[in-house]
Amino acid sequence: MFTTRLISGIVLVIIAAFLLVEGSTVLYFGSMAISLIGLYELYRVMKIERSAPGFVGYAAVVAYYWIMGNREQYVTFLAIISLMILMTIYVVTFPKYGTEQITVAFFGIFYVGIMFSYLYQVREMPDGKYLVWLILLSSWGCDTFAYCAGKLFGKHKMTPKLSPKKTVEGAIGGVVGAAVLGFLYGTFFKNNMIQVINPGVISGAACAIAAVISMVGDLAASAIKRNHGIKDYGNLIPGHGGILDRFDSMIFTAPAIYFAITFMGIR
Repeated sequence: MFTTRLISGIVLVIIAAFLLVEGSTVLYFGSMAISLIGLYELYRVMKIERSAPGFVGYAAVVAYYWIMGNREQYVTFLAIISLMILMTIYVVTFPKYGTEQITVAFFGIFYVGIMFSYLYQVREMPDGKYLVWLILLSSWGCDTFAYCAGKLFGKHKMTPKLSPKKTVEGAIGGVVGAAVLGFLYGTFFKNNMIQVINPGVISGAACAIAAVISMVGDLAASAIKRNHGIKDYGNLIPGHGGILDRFDSMIFTAPAIYFAITFMGIR
């Protein structure tokens, strides 16, 4: 099991690195594909992956990627139209779909589709080819440091009912570790980040903010699984589960990094 997890983890890192380095069209379609697969996994939990509400969700995510960046004024329009269509399906087919299924169909568009798209949007920012790596540093860095700090110093349970192994000390270690990684990264590449004010400090602060939010993303994904009695969202990635199992924290760190850098660090 460990060998399988290690090998698939290495392959995953290589694929992620390729997408982030290439950026542009490659990352655009890669992000869209990941969003749609993740949405399918979420909808499968609710048993709407091949239903009318599910197809509305898939179509809305594709439409969002199409308008993203160039026609942002239509995002609200897209959300309203999607909700109207879903509610029409709910009424016309009643009682085929429950309220929770319709709600999750709409929720998934934002949770998986729109939020994960910020991976691509960060890459398209000024100095994005450097800033996009902060998403990985804050999410995977936080996980690693939280695990180590929890093992060494963990005493106080953070969410005993949801995730008994996570501790307050581990969470603090994760945030501090991610902040240090971000600071070191920003300092090392400061001459390349010409559009970022004080790259070391801004990168460290952005990673700290994103690390806090990444833990919410991780626990939110776990809570959904607990509520529906499943271990993993899928088995697409051997040893890791599905897309949502591996990218649950990045769904939250991607927009966190985007807005943190936008409000704090772009000249």
